[in-house]
Amino acid sequence: MSTGTSIRRQAATVNAKVLIADALNDRGVAILKEGGLQVETKTGLNEDQLCAAIAEYDGLIVRSASNVTPKVLEAGKKLQIVGRAGVGVDNIDLKAATALGIVVQNTPFGNITSAGEHAVALLFGCARNLTRADAGMKAGQWPKKGLTGVELTGKNIGVIGMGKVAAIVVRVAKALEMNVLVFDPYLTDRKAEEIAVTKCTVDELCEQADFITIHTPLTPETKGLINAARLSKMKKTTRIVNAARGGIIDEAALAEALAAGQIAGAGLDVFETEPLAADSPLRKQEKLILTPHLGASTEEAQERVAEDIAKQFVEFFRDGVIRNAVNIQITLDARVAPYARLAESMAAMGTQMSDEPVKTLKVGCYGKLAQLDTKEVSLCALKGVLGRTASYPVTLVNAMSIAETRGVELVEHKSEKVQNYANMVVVGLETAAGEHTISGTCFDNQQPRIVRIDDFDIDLRLPERLLLMFYPDQPGMVGKFGTILGESDINIANMAVGRRQKRGQAVVALTLDDQVPDVVIDRIRKAARIDELYYIELKV
Repeated sequence: MSTGTSIRRQAATVNAKVLIADALNDRGVAILKEGGLQVETKTGLNEDQLCAAIAEYDGLIVRSASNVTPKVLEAGKKLQIVGRAGVGVDNIDLKAATALGIVVQNTPFGNITSAGEHAVALLFGCARNLTRADAGMKAGQWPKKGLTGVELTGKNIGVIGMGKVAAIVVRVAKALEMNVLVFDPYLTDRKAEEIAVTKCTVDELCEQADFITIHTPLTPETKGLINAARLSKMKKTTRIVNAARGGIIDEAALAEALAAGQIAGAGLDVFETEPLAADSPLRKQEKLILTPHLGASTEEAQERVAEDIAKQFVEFFRDGVIRNAVNIQITLDARVAPYARLAESMAAMGTQMSDEPVKTLKVGCYGKLAQLDTKEVSLCALKGVLGRTASYPVTLVNAMSIAETRGVELVEHKSEKVQNYANMVVVGLETAAGEHTISGTCFDNQQPRIVRIDDFDIDLRLPERLLLMFYPDQPGMVGKFGTILGESDINIANMAVGRRQKRGQAVVALTLDDQVPDVVIDRIRKAARIDELYYIELKV
């Protein structure tokens, strides 16, 4: 476990009682008991049964079967902590837990090897038609004809998402002398060179790869990433596997591509809806290997995550240490908090303006703000950079650790000197392609405003949806934007404009009531001949 993700709470709890609601490896149970905790195991409980049982317990450990709903959390009158023996916390209501002051922890490192090996197994299974051969043999056939496979050695493998699990697959691929192509917007050139892989766009990867393996979290950017259009770009000999998260591949489009012979095969361990529906068209595809989310289902992984969560619970109750928390909230200095939240939003905005991965995050605090402890401002900015791509929540506790893993350098600067405003926060995001800088302040130390984007002064309230465009300041340009948005039934709530001189370069920020489809963005870009156009979504 990473020591970089722990903090200490004020007091430990004596004779704490822990309920294990899903099957946990015996070694994990033993560690809990050896740590002085009272442990009971009650598995297979529905929501009402879990509500009835939970009131007397200080801690709850689950895997993926039990749903920890707001109702369950509210029934846990003594509950201090919920632990997930695994990575995903989709079955735990984080918002409700946070509101009730209940810590939620996961074990982010125990499943890595097993998940990577399962992806490799799917790659080999697809390449050699193993499941079809096995089914034919068990049906009394000798199905040698028609099941000629292909070698992985020497082929192009495309890796979508270059995290810890992907690193295992890449090591195997290199042992097979495969050429590794990687699409990961947050993989720096330096890191790519270190691990000897070739960075490319997702479309280039789809066009060139013989095998494709997915290792990215499900985010707004990755949902439906492999769609009908990208499947059509692939070679007819391409095989694709997904042992990461359901929803990244458009399942209907995949079924159609397999049925039409558009690609050679696929392997899925994860699905948009689990369990997979009995009538899913995926079940009918002969050249598709299906496994029921077995990526973490090895004896070793079960033992590791059980040990990890048990050790974390012992540390929590005996020593007062919080480790690998996914919802922990640090109470910020009230004088700093508005600027910290502003920094997070500005960093999230800058990240969506950058096609390349962020190499360096610069956070500057100026004015009277510089007299205070502003570390939380920098950590919140890191959350803004990392939050859209992490497979589990980024918090003030784990932000620095995740940044180090991603190779993001944090540079902080403070000065009491500032022009025009009493306080200001400046966030700069440096990538291989250049740098974007966003400055903001809080009027009356509460009302956040963005006051500068790159070299343009502007007055912009933090929006939920924003269309940001850098364009030549010419008559009729705003009319073009408005016409296209109006024809698409997208309402403009507000507009802020910044420019340096008449008829020079300008920036316009349109706050919108509605989401903007890619086709509308393309229409605006072509009509106004705009190169720099960004659709940005923020949590405000």
